[in-house]
Amino acid sequence: MKKGLLAGLCLVATAGCSTQGQVNPDVMQIATTPLTCSNKAECDVWWQRAQTWVTSHSKYKVESATDTLIQTAGPDGGRRALAYQITRTPNPDGTATIGFAAHCDGSLGCKPNPWEAGADFKEYVRGTVTSAPQSDKKPSQAAPTAMHPDASGQSIPGTSGEAITQ
Repeated sequence: MKKGLLAGLCLVATAGCSTQGQVNPDVMQIATTPLTCSNKAECDVWWQRAQTWVTSHSKYKVESATDTLIQTAGPDGGRRALAYQITRTPNPDGTATIGFAAHCDGSLGCKPNPWEAGADFKEYVRGTVTSAPQSDKKPSQAAPTAMHPDASGQSIPGTSGEAITQ
């Protein structure tokens, strides 16, 4: 009886691990494409969208919102909710790169998946989609649909899927 129970538990644990960390290749492509705005006007619009996205998607409150950093509280207490850190770094050619980082403190992984959150963030900031808010906050207005052909961004996952940073 104990062997059967142990074997069953191992099978369940293995099945749970087999799906964790798998990311749709299309989501991965979007999440790893650099997010670079082409001029000050576009960068200002994208930065405002970035703040709107974080405010509407974070379970944690925004602790800092400057011209170069948007950062939420967290992660803490073993929660699976993502904490965000968004950076804006000017480039010598007048463009700027908007960086995305998401982390959680959950031993069972993050919810939402950091790769999916990164892809959703980048599409929203570029204005290619309107994403639904993930928190109880009021939904934001739809972003314009214009997209610069050289728009880009970069994301790198943690080894166990808990974090994605750019």
